[in-house]
Amino acid sequence: MNATTLTFFNNKGGVGKTSLVYHVAWMLSELDHVVLAVDLDPQANLTAAFLDEDDLVDLWESPCDSATTIHRCVEPLTKVGDIRAPRLRRVSAGLHLLPGDLALSDFEDLLSREWPDCLGSAPYRAFRSITSFWQVIRMAVDASRADVVLVDVGPSLGAINRSALIATDFMVVPLGADLFSLQGLRNLGPALRRWRRDWRMRREHWTHAEFPLPVGDMRPIGYLMQQHGVRLRRPVRAYDRWFRRMPAEYARSVLDDASVSESILPEDDPNMVAEIKHFRSLIALGQEARKPIFSLTPADGAMGAHSVAANAAYKDFEELSKELLRRMAGSRSPRGEEIAGDASSGPNNGDGRGKSQ
Repeated sequence: MNATTLTFFNNKGGVGKTSLVYHVAWMLSELDHVVLAVDLDPQANLTAAFLDEDDLVDLWESPCDSATTIHRCVEPLTKVGDIRAPRLRRVSAGLHLLPGDLALSDFEDLLSREWPDCLGSAPYRAFRSITSFWQVIRMAVDASRADVVLVDVGPSLGAINRSALIATDFMVVPLGADLFSLQGLRNLGPALRRWRRDWRMRREHWTHAEFPLPVGDMRPIGYLMQQHGVRLRRPVRAYDRWFRRMPAEYARSVLDDASVSESILPEDDPNMVAEIKHFRSLIALGQEARKPIFSLTPADGAMGAHSVAANAAYKDFEELSKELLRRMAGSRSPRGEEIAGDASSGPNNGDGRGKSQ
């Protein structure tokens, strides 16, 4: 599998995570990348963003032995079977979806039970379950020829997200400017370090692994700030209070780096990938038209100020997507191989930090 996997993760909900995955997936496909969007959130909101209700009925009510969702791919592991190859949904020429399923939450108990068994004397079945998401993503990448994989997960620190993060190369943290996002960072950072350490211990325990295993890097490449109220292009006071605390908290909690000053401004923080505008009513128009907001036209109701905002959104998401690629491309795997995904690929390239002002 030569694709780079990026997971959008925060154990605090309501930070626009699914919308970000949806729009970045569309934008990367616009930039001539082949994208695989993977819905590992048991709420399946990303799947609902891509597919209409008739598609969802077809997806979830198809025969049980049809691997139309991630849950149906891994469900045989709860019995005596093995992983099924996924049936992807082709959204566009350069964008494919590995759909989610509300039934995925049933898989959490199995993942919790199998985690300690990876350290047992016969760990084959346990490793097969714990790495099942990674195995299915590998099959999906081979089928779609994707070079970038974007993963949406739910806001939890449970066994499903642990296996999802084991399957990922990089992660980015969407944040809101509020106390709950600040506390979320304090929970997320220690969990990531524990998962990374415990997974390394399990890999080393199975000295003669009988099938390939993921490295489980789950490397943080930064955070995204969801902007709320803006006045004169500056955050309003309530937003600014928490906005200013994020740089030091992210460094301390996620990177285990206490050296970052509390006085550093987010706009000067190299860990902030971008500040995402609040697009307000454009989001509703996009949902109704079932397309990204930067593709809205007057026929979709994007007229006047909405049309101007849609054009501005294209530039914002283009810069953000290129910045995510640049940060991933600038990192190297433990084997010294260059990570796939180059910010120079695709048209209209820029070298900005991807910050939406």
